[in-house]
Amino acid sequence: MVETFIKENSGEYKKKALWQNLPKKMMYQTYNNTIQYLLESNKIAMDKEEHIVWIWDPIIAKKYLLRKDLTIE
Repeated sequence: MVETFIKENSGEYKKKALWQNLPKKMMYQTYNNTIQYLLESNKIAMDKEEHIVWIWDPIIAKKYLLRKDLTIE
């Protein structure tokens, strides 16, 4: 739910405002854990004004994951 909402509203909300506008309510601690996971997995980023932006592109990720010269051995 959080991922979908961020994709649809990328760059519109800061962290707390995004939580307040989610279509279904969730506990803030759960929301914080979800945001932390998305940041660490490089699916979202925050701009200098702390707006949350969706940056994950599976097509580009797949392209780079398939490159042999970028693998760790």
